[in-house]
Amino acid sequence: MGVLEALGRLVPVVLAFGAGAVFARRKIIQAQESRAFTDFTFLFAIPCYLFGKIYSSDLRALFDWHAIGAYAVSMTVACVLVGVATRLLTSGGARAIALRIMAAVQVNTAYYAVPVFVMLFGDAAPIFPILLLQVCLLSTVVIAIMEFGSPGGDSGTARRLLRAVWASLNTPLVLACNLAIVANLVSVKVPSVVLDGLSFVGDAAAPVALFALGLYLGGTGVSIRGTTRTELALIAFKCLAFPLMTYALCRFVFGVGQPWLAYLTLIAAMPAPQNLFIFAQRYDIDVELSASVVVKSSAVTILLLPLWFQFA
Repeated sequence: MGVLEALGRLVPVVLAFGAGAVFARRKIIQAQESRAFTDFTFLFAIPCYLFGKIYSSDLRALFDWHAIGAYAVSMTVACVLVGVATRLLTSGGARAIALRIMAAVQVNTAYYAVPVFVMLFGDAAPIFPILLLQVCLLSTVVIAIMEFGSPGGDSGTARRLLRAVWASLNTPLVLACNLAIVANLVSVKVPSVVLDGLSFVGDAAAPVALFALGLYLGGTGVSIRGTTRTELALIAFKCLAFPLMTYALCRFVFGVGQPWLAYLTLIAAMPAPQNLFIFAQRYDIDVELSASVVVKSSAVTILLLPLWFQFA
């Protein structure tokens, strides 16, 4: 597929994203209203979409353990590189290191990857195994470091940690995916009228998620001036080094073929997740850095997507 065809497929992505930014900039819709759109997307539309898609999928094809394992190795290598570099170049403690690893390695699946995959491939189901890997492994490790590294830790730390981990696993997104897997495995007959209803709501997930992200970025603004070296390093690693590393390891070391090679490369090329900012606020560490990385990596990704799609 050529660059022009890739650009053609991404036109709806740019249109929905750009419309949100324009609406926010012109005050047609206030930027803070993006919260309502993101709640609808995250709590309802995307869970509906993924339940229907995973329920009707071939789980053997969806869970390609060879490809998923290759991505897990790439993710682990990236975590080690970012962790070592942060330890050597900054004076931050364990929580600062964990937050930077999250910024450089974890990807925005729900609000960014799902709509992009729908536009490019007509199906976002391949994202689920990576989403589950992130939630069950990387996010859990980050939460653990944040909790145990919090000042004034006491005997209640373990209890707080368990609550935090449970909260990360108990999201509508993960619950919908797990329910779909169970229903698929035990051959539960879901009425077609229910599946049609889920599909109807799920079809709104991609445009609404991108519109909400555009609203958020349009209200926040993207200013290149004042970008710190740390921000530049994290954005460069997230948007360039990590997807390139993933492509190289998956193709030349593990021999992952198409279409999973393209899936994994594009997933790695997604921007930093929005919950990076939520974590920073919750634990009161590097809040401004986290907000800047989320906003600027999202803007850079939309520019690089056609190139990564063609490359992969």
